Amino acid sequence: MRAAVETVYRVESRRVLATLIRLLGDFDMAEEALHDAFVAAARQWPTDGLPANPRSWLISAGRFKAIDRLRRRARFDASRDEMARRIEQDMDQETPEAQDIEDDRLRLIFTCCHPALPLDGQVALTLREVCGLTTEEIAHAFLTAPPTLAQRIVRAKAKIRDARIPYEVPGRDELPARLEPVLHVIYLVFNEGYSASSGENLTRHDLSGEALRLGRLLVELLPDGEAIGLLAMMLLHESRRAARSSPSGELVLFADQDRSLWDRDQIAEGLALAERALSSTSFGPYAIQAAIAATHMRAPREEATDWSRIVSLYDLLVQAAPSPVVELNHAVAVAMRDGPEAGLALIDEILGRGDLADYHLAYSARADLARRLGRAEDARADYRKALSLAKQEPERRFLERRLAELEGQGCSDAQT
Repeated sequence: MRAAVETVYRVESRRVLATLIRLLGDFDMAEEALHDAFVAAARQWPTDGLPANPRSWLISAGRFKAIDRLRRRARFDASRDEMARRIEQDMDQETPEAQDIEDDRLRLIFTCCHPALPLDGQVALTLREVCGLTTEEIAHAFLTAPPTLAQRIVRAKAKIRDARIPYEVPGRDELPARLEPVLHVIYLVFNEGYSASSGENLTRHDLSGEALRLGRLLVELLPDGEAIGLLAMMLLHESRRAARSSPSGELVLFADQDRSLWDRDQIAEGLALAERALSSTSFGPYAIQAAIAATHMRAPREEATDWSRIVSLYDLLVQAAPSPVVELNHAVAVAMRDGPEAGLALIDEILGRGDLADYHLAYSARADLARRLGRAEDARADYRKALSLAKQEPERRFLERRLAELEGQGCSDAQT
């Protein structure tokens, strides 16, 4: 029975919490109620047996436990007694159909990603409340001290309470503007999991896994073209996880990856979703990025990649979501289609504007193109610059190997 309780917690706790937040109207009170409900389950289920509907049992138990807490605190704060009466009245009026669990989860995502909250608060709150990660886990992932991260969560909750941010899915007129921050938060979580910003590991599977779970939930509940595109892009990138690093943890470039290690089920799902996203009337930057990833994955081998299509898709992406990083990726694609000289000119233009001056991948890309052109001195200088900026250990070791190759053997003509 202990194992059963643990399984129910793993599967249902976030759903139960989402509903308790709606019913109780307060994040902290709902978290206390969730804890109390599972304590009660651990005590009662071994004797009474597993209920037919554990989720409903936990929601009901959590609400009753919250009322009990409020009654006890009412001796010191009369407003608590009023809150308890309100919750009891809501219970009397609520029909079974009112417990729309999946809508509650969607409400929770939109509440955590409300544009009135700062972006770091949105990310922290989503990972804590929707995904169930601990404060320490989130702080570790984003290189933040746990007390600092905890304060972000506290401030975000206070903002929701004080600004009376509604716990609801936006109306149809508001949805396009409100959907964007939700997608952006999921994208940020996935990026940190797909390629950790620093540390010993190349990836954080727990974070990319949570981003995929959120992406699936969003598509299931709100099948918008951009939500579908984001999920497709994440699946296609995630499908290569096993091939992106060697058994010893070293970085393996796309062209050198063992394609037999790619997850074919994720690729098939991602390709289908990418087509669906791009054919949607509401497609945008995420659908375009999914199409780029799909073009890579359809090539049977690296040299068969349709670089003309990828450049065309990046042309669209530069218009839909212009940024120096998108321009850098476009430049690399141009280099693959038209040769390293053409790509190098575009990267020099980006760096000449002062953009990406602290972005190690810009110098790494420039070094690679210089290396392919036989410009050993330029390549060495750019690799050194990239190395000075890189914080992730597998990337640093890769750059060090590239430098050693150039300094020990001269400039190689091999494509990286």
